[in-house]
Amino acid sequence: MEEAKMSHWATVRAVLSILQWWVFNVTVIIMNKWIFQNLDFKFPLTVSCIHFICSAIGAYTVIELLKMKPLIEVEPEDRWRRIFPMSFVFCINIVLGNVSLRFIPVSFMQTIKSFTPATTVILQWLVWRKVFDWRIWASLVPIVGGILLTSITELSFNTFGFCAALFGCLATSTKTILAESLLHGYKFDSINTVYYMAPFATMILSLPALILEGAGVVNWFYTHESIFSSLLIIFGSGVSAFCLNFSIFYVIHSTTAVTFNVAGNLKVAVAVLVSWLIFRNPISVMNAFGCAVTLLGCTFYGYVRHKLSQQPAIPGTPHTPRSQKELLPLVNDKQEKL
Repeated sequence: MEEAKMSHWATVRAVLSILQWWVFNVTVIIMNKWIFQNLDFKFPLTVSCIHFICSAIGAYTVIELLKMKPLIEVEPEDRWRRIFPMSFVFCINIVLGNVSLRFIPVSFMQTIKSFTPATTVILQWLVWRKVFDWRIWASLVPIVGGILLTSITELSFNTFGFCAALFGCLATSTKTILAESLLHGYKFDSINTVYYMAPFATMILSLPALILEGAGVVNWFYTHESIFSSLLIIFGSGVSAFCLNFSIFYVIHSTTAVTFNVAGNLKVAVAVLVSWLIFRNPISVMNAFGCAVTLLGCTFYGYVRHKLSQQPAIPGTPHTPRSQKELLPLVNDKQEKL
């Protein structure tokens, strides 16, 4: 009887963790798109910088003040030698995501971001000369095919936004691959990752944001109506971005690797549906079909990686992730929604 209650509670906790993860993820995406499109605050560098500041404050509060998470100590020299390069790539990744969101619909942007597994495998194969099982390559076919179909049939296609999203995938993959070597020996969770990287990212981005967008932001303050409510939305997106990272930590520890993979891809579908209901961007039947194929491909890719991770390691083959924590950067880029 006690075991049944524990099992029931574990199921309820897993469902609740997934739902709150979806809510925060969709909220951040929709709020960012609303900021760019409806508030006419077309400054992705500034929005990204606000997110970094809110996340840095949030992580400090959770770890140092509330003591909700233990701090993972990092040697001072490692902060510059390891954390700073990671923060630089991390910063580029977030900025490119927000830039793409300014120019293309949420549905198209989210579909392109699902290309990350393919760019990760290709980069590891081209640059690091890693050899992958043929089933990994086969699982990438529907992802690539779905992306091509979605891009060709996208009614609101924008070259600059498309390129920003595509290079964002490359930045995500680079961050994932570099983490294996640069962060070797440190077992970071999403909160500690934000704690160390967000301040560096703020430092990196502050000057470019001031130089490139400062004058525009000042002009927006003088010309935009309802400044107070608009600022609440802008900073609210930053707070939601931190809460998203906290929700990732919760969902990782409440679900299995397979559930995490499926829920991650369903999350993209939920974000696409909610964004369409709010913004009503035109989506053709073939475009929706391409998006569906891409998401099914990502789910199949995650399943293949999970099955391969259960097999005994063969000398000479690349490391295969054995937990949802390792699958996290490869299946869906959850930690980039900062």
